[in-house]
Amino acid sequence: MQWNLEQMRLFVSVAEGQSFSAVGRQMQRAQSAVSSAIAQLEDDLGVLLFARSSGRQPRLTDAGAALLEEAREVLRQCQRLDGRALGLARGEEVRLRLAQDEAMPYQPVLDSLEALAQQFPLLEVQLASGAQGDVARKLLEHRADLGLLFHHEHMPDALERQRLGTIEMVTVCGAGHALAGMGHADRRELARHRQLLMAPQDSHYPGGEQISPSIWRADSFYAMAELLMRNLGWAWLPRHVVQYPTYQGQLVELSSDWTPPPLVVELVCRRDEAHGPAALWLAECFAKHLQAIG
Repeated sequence: MQWNLEQMRLFVSVAEGQSFSAVGRQMQRAQSAVSSAIAQLEDDLGVLLFARSSGRQPRLTDAGAALLEEAREVLRQCQRLDGRALGLARGEEVRLRLAQDEAMPYQPVLDSLEALAQQFPLLEVQLASGAQGDVARKLLEHRADLGLLFHHEHMPDALERQRLGTIEMVTVCGAGHALAGMGHADRRELARHRQLLMAPQDSHYPGGEQISPSIWRADSFYAMAELLMRNLGWAWLPRHVVQYPTYQGQLVELSSDWTPPPLVVELVCRRDEAHGPAALWLAECFAKHLQAIG
């Protein structure tokens, strides 16, 4: 088949209710040239696209109606190709791989990704979530381009980080725990009950201080929340984890004489890989959404 894009454009334009002459005027071509191009397209495709009658606008045949959406998709694909090429010429990424700590507040992430899809509609996005340590590992192994994680002291030298915002930490226990009815619990009272902490011991997350002689450890704030719901201890958790819909009414926030400093959210990348415009835009967008929930 030797048909071309110009014939496809003419076919779609005529099919959308315009006469050969109207399409010719719009494209600054003679009516006879439009008619000839459509006739050549019909020869190439081997089907009659329009039923022609003297003095009347062309009407789609059954075959023409069946092929119309295919033709429109060909033109849409050409637009996507042109858009992708223009983006690449401007330095835009073809793909953005984002790795995030699984306890990252989901609303700012989802809002930012939704906005990213509108701003960069042709960008391919890969999103991965993992427990502590997974994000940095993916970056070091070139399996992610950007990372969203919580600040800790021992960041590999190959990674560069940018502070985006903070998340409040709160003291919580299960609704059926002995501490739940107290409202306020000082350090001495907290020390009498099992404490849940992040694992491993050198996590260096805020809230890693051991107060109680009895501790359990988990590598996920959400895993800790599940244990708390079963009244297996108390813990310091990010406020957005405590407010997760699944835990509503199941966890109780306690006031205390000491609460860990807030979690610092950071955008992390490799030092030897520069950010593209989509990555820079996403970082700014996420910072705004993160501040909004603060």
